[in-house]
Amino acid sequence: MRIGAHLREDTDPLATAADLGIDVFQMFVTDPQSWKKPAPNPRAQEFRESPIDVVVHSSYSINVASLNNRLRMPSRKAVEQQAAAAAELGAFGLVVHGGHLRDGEDSAEGFANWHKLFDRQVDKGGFGVPILIENTAGGDHAMARTLESIDRLWSEVGDFEQAGFCLDTCHAWAGGEDLVGLVERVKAITGRIDLVHLNNSRDEFDSGRDRHANLESGHIDAAVLAEVARTAGAPIILETPTEGIPEDLTYLREHL
Repeated sequence: MRIGAHLREDTDPLATAADLGIDVFQMFVTDPQSWKKPAPNPRAQEFRESPIDVVVHSSYSINVASLNNRLRMPSRKAVEQQAAAAAELGAFGLVVHGGHLRDGEDSAEGFANWHKLFDRQVDKGGFGVPILIENTAGGDHAMARTLESIDRLWSEVGDFEQAGFCLDTCHAWAGGEDLVGLVERVKAITGRIDLVHLNNSRDEFDSGRDRHANLESGHIDAAVLAEVARTAGAPIILETPTEGIPEDLTYLREHL
């Protein structure tokens, strides 16, 4: 089992990952709040040759489900560009949030837009890396908050080879999904879990709030989180508060 963490704004993630003794880390390839195209990473070869695996998280502004052309079109382009940048680093995937619609919009069109993202890329030879769609915490019109919405989404994208799934435990808890047995219920829909974001929550169940906590300090029983990690059969990334990551790693190593 590969265990690691998201390294925020780190100038030398490979060195930090080695210091933490982790097997995998997550990073951004551009400002997560912008639409800026990723710049070439001068250490790309070093990343590719490192025994430590890397996965890339896409920008937060991306919403490929949107019915607004001025948001959906740049979102598609950003996914393509950031997937290419991830491939240059030897990453095994690009994590992209499920996205959402606005009040009154037809959810069927949003799910169809996810289909179009992959379908349009086929003629270009596909994306640089698999796209790992992440479940989200809140929003009445979210594409991937509930298992029902994930089921509808997977009916649109599940046949594409490069469509993967990232399970975030804080998001699932905040979205009202019981974590006990969740791995099995997700796999019954998607057939796969490619990555786990293992996070506790600062808020109560079904809050709709995406606020992460360290493994032993939130509202979720840490033993339940360890069970999700144990049964998912996928790399584990901690997106917990930075100062507590060493303790979170110790907890996982002792309980897995």
